[in-house]
Amino acid sequence: MAFNVTIRQSGKQFQVEADEPVLTAALRQGIGLPYGCKNGACGSCKGQLVNGSIEQRSHSSSALSNDEKTRGMALFCCATAQSDLEIDIREIAGVGDMQVKKLPCRVNALERVAHDVIVLKLQLPANERLQYLAGQYIEFILKDGTRRSYSMASAPHHEGPLELHIRHMPGGVFTDHVFGAMKERDILRFEGPLGTFFLREDADKPIVLLASGTGFAPIKAIIEHARFKNITRPMTLYWGGRRRGDLYLASLAEQWAREVPGFKFVPVLSEPDPADNWQGRTGFVHRAVIEDLPDLSGYQVYACGAPVMVEAAQRDFTAHHGLPANEFYADSFTSAADLANAV
Repeated sequence: MAFNVTIRQSGKQFQVEADEPVLTAALRQGIGLPYGCKNGACGSCKGQLVNGSIEQRSHSSSALSNDEKTRGMALFCCATAQSDLEIDIREIAGVGDMQVKKLPCRVNALERVAHDVIVLKLQLPANERLQYLAGQYIEFILKDGTRRSYSMASAPHHEGPLELHIRHMPGGVFTDHVFGAMKERDILRFEGPLGTFFLREDADKPIVLLASGTGFAPIKAIIEHARFKNITRPMTLYWGGRRRGDLYLASLAEQWAREVPGFKFVPVLSEPDPADNWQGRTGFVHRAVIEDLPDLSGYQVYACGAPVMVEAAQRDFTAHHGLPANEFYADSFTSAADLANAV
């Protein structure tokens, strides 16, 4: 049995099968809805249920609170229809133009750039090219069918291998393998491109790029894409870590600041080690943005990294510092542990 879903703002309609997540049905029919993790952990696909009945399946309480549920909010990646629906959620143009593929790839290089970060480069088959938007991610398909998501750090115009930044999560099945047994020429499988985190090129507002840890990866792709396209909007990168080593490609960001007109780089450490001899900014990285830009009403913000950082930035920027809610774009790096806490 299928139900009809109508998007309130545009009037677009699509069908969702019984027991099929609303988001899955929309993407299957070329309707671009916002999403990130697709499993109830990040909150990117949150929208309003205007009419109809759904079953809201397991999700992280930080992605959808009980108060939001009582106000009719829903996570459409893990909501199934029980009747025809009318929903209110912003649509994303451009994502539907990217063909999602399942591809094999070969490990081209493994470069350890920090004690817990490896730059992994993947070579696609000679007759394949992955078209994607800077900021999107792929999902590795592991042997047991489980998946692990990583953003592409290389820009779409780049002709070489795909570049990913992998942080070691001790006890994590995939990252333990990357940091232990993986070697060059190993074969992996992935699906992509996925996600709705990418630069909105039709705007002219100055841009705040906000990253924590390996959240720098898709931000790097966006910056390199903007340079390639000669996008001249002012851009400021705030990159946060606990210690100096967490900013594992700071020299590259410093190079951009020297070479790219209108580009600024603000590194921020929350717990600098005395050995770091750190003379720069300290504290939470999103607070550094607020200190510099107390009025964000004329900006776009692109945030990527730990969920706690992304959530705090979205809350504070929109509630207290004038950022329009529809100008905050985010990719929250959820882990298997985050998913284990779903309710």
